Amino acid sequence: MNYKETIDWLYSFEKFGIKLGLDRITHICKKLGDPQKKYKIIHVGGTNGKGSVCRLLQSVLTLNGYKVGVYLSPHLQRFSERFIIDNNEISNKDVVKLVEKIKPIIEEMTKKDNTPTFFEIVTAIAFQYFKDKKIDYAVIEVGLGGRYDATNIVDPLATVITNVSLEHQNILGKTIEELAYQKAGIIKDGVPLITAASNKALEVIQKVAKEKKSSLMVIDNNFWKKISGSVDWQEFLIKGSLKDYNLKTSLGGIFQGENIAVTIATIETLQMNGVYITDNSINDGIEKTTNPGRMEIAGFEPLILLDGAHNTAGINFLKTSLEKDFVYERLILVIGILSDKNIQEMLDIIIPIADVIIVTKSHNDRACSPTKLKEMICKKEVIVKDEIADAINYAKNIAKKNDLICITGSLFTVGEARDYLFKKPQKL
Repeated sequence: MNYKETIDWLYSFEKFGIKLGLDRITHICKKLGDPQKKYKIIHVGGTNGKGSVCRLLQSVLTLNGYKVGVYLSPHLQRFSERFIIDNNEISNKDVVKLVEKIKPIIEEMTKKDNTPTFFEIVTAIAFQYFKDKKIDYAVIEVGLGGRYDATNIVDPLATVITNVSLEHQNILGKTIEELAYQKAGIIKDGVPLITAASNKALEVIQKVAKEKKSSLMVIDNNFWKKISGSVDWQEFLIKGSLKDYNLKTSLGGIFQGENIAVTIATIETLQMNGVYITDNSINDGIEKTTNPGRMEIAGFEPLILLDGAHNTAGINFLKTSLEKDFVYERLILVIGILSDKNIQEMLDIIIPIADVIIVTKSHNDRACSPTKLKEMICKKEVIVKDEIADAINYAKNIAKKNDLICITGSLFTVGEARDYLFKKPQKL
């Protein structure tokens, strides 16, 4: 198979949707020789901030001289973004090679009416890829929930649950306690746990950690403080268990203080368990970390901000950051949301601070119609643009240099926006 045929084969499994459970991924990995057991793992779950924490951890460990793999989902623009080793995405050649290795296993399962999901196949590919490349550490991001997520067959050195808020309620449960129980499913016997969960979610996590005899480090607002910053950088004071840190980052949003504090707590946990990590690696690793599509500056005069906030907690974080971290005359909001999200709640949070509202949609099958979004927005004029490129062009045409254009609502919306904004001009 060539690369296109390989990707088409993988995406043919999307029609099987989400099937939670560990039997299928366990079977695939057993057939592969359990590649996930060949390197050390940090397992990262939670609602928001997972991607940032994964990238921060990878950056620090890589700068310390370790070979580090990161498995992320979903991707923004390219399938290869899901598999990263030392800041380099997987090659097309390696994707084809790995699919050719795993395909006979999947075909055998399909014949037995035990077809795995797209995410289960892709997770197994990640585990095998990291083994083939002989990495030292893998930072593995949970896909959905935790307890029955395909990544939850790993035996990590440390476990992270960033925070817990309502999401995927049709799958994970209606209440915060039910969601926290699902996310707490990644806690392993005797494995240290770091979390920034709070209130009822934290109570559930504490109970599970106690049952698992897992040491627990809880990060709250007392562990971090923003010292200074500008449009494209911030400096935080982070209170660690071993020492305090003054850390700079190009990651946007005041909430990055929490993500960095969680990262530092995880690094110190590794250090206390014998992993050699220097202060220079920590300082440089935090400063050099990037996370495309999350509070990402994509242009100036007018300022263009990309943020893949796709749930109520993420939109709340975005609103807080827009109010505290940026100075602008008008907020021009370009928003496209998936239809299975808490759309009304998300709109009710962000719409009141917007001066101009442009609704649009990604090409994802789950994207909500812009017309429907418009109907859900009360008391404000709304512009409808069916294509993200048209929405961006309209925003840029009406914007003045001191305005802020914010593109948000979905990672798919932001991914397509990045494709358009950063596309390379064709050579004549």
